[in-house]
Amino acid sequence: MTEAERAAPGHDHSVALVTASYAGDMERFRLLCETLDRHAQGYSRHLVLVSGRDAALFRPFEGPRRHIVNENELLPEWLHDMPDPFNLGGRRLWLSWRGWPLRGWHIQQLRKIAIARHVDEHALVFLDSDVAFVKAFDARTVVRSDGSVRLFRRPFELVRRPPSEQHVWSRNAGRILGLGSTTSPHDYIATLIAWRTASVRAMIERIENACSRHWVEALARQRAFSECMIYGRFSDEFDDRTHHFHDDTEWCHTYWGGPGLTEGGIRDFLDAMGESQVAVALQSFTGSDIGDLRRVIG
Repeated sequence: MTEAERAAPGHDHSVALVTASYAGDMERFRLLCETLDRHAQGYSRHLVLVSGRDAALFRPFEGPRRHIVNENELLPEWLHDMPDPFNLGGRRLWLSWRGWPLRGWHIQQLRKIAIARHVDEHALVFLDSDVAFVKAFDARTVVRSDGSVRLFRRPFELVRRPPSEQHVWSRNAGRILGLGSTTSPHDYIATLIAWRTASVRAMIERIENACSRHWVEALARQRAFSECMIYGRFSDEFDDRTHHFHDDTEWCHTYWGGPGLTEGGIRDFLDAMGESQVAVALQSFTGSDIGDLRRVIG
């Protein structure tokens, strides 16, 4: 069987890459595409999830294996976006009568969950717009021969860490999944992670049964949530144990916060990459110049 046949949608172990993005991340997304096309293999297609108003801006990136997906195809019609009246920087709010107003970072999480109901691939690998590959990456490594899918988990990380947002997200994941105000000792949040498509669909069903409402409405009512924490807790506490295998190896070297890195700082950051790390991510809110990163990685 050829690589293309193994990666094709519908094959038992096929993998799709997924990026939720928006117009403000366009240049970062451009670098992601360039480095992904240079270094990545073993995937069927790259699905790019954007708002309806941004879809036309992203169309030029489409190709044989890259497809732009309008969020209107994924999210319920009762969720509408509008300019944020309290922000002059072009930010938007998503409103409905079913929950609290949501911001773009909420909606990107909802899109990532929703896409599982629209694909045939066995697994999904999520890449943020600010990811840039610097080494070879084979997406097929997220699936073992028995079909189990890699679940990133830092074991007992929340036990060692002082109270934080992660604890709030873990507790809210418990509520959404019908576990009450419980927390998990584990942290599931990272950049460049995999989900098993059928498990995401089962998670959606679990949320709707536990909350007696549409899953998007359930999350909108909670508002403070992490899609990684919800999926991680569902996979560990509800899903069949044979569906996943745990791994705490971080594949992406991520700069989560701090002052913007200069070109020299970016070089030092890349020099500190672990042997197993294949990509870097400089969070956009740090203000690090994407042009500097492009020059450093060539």
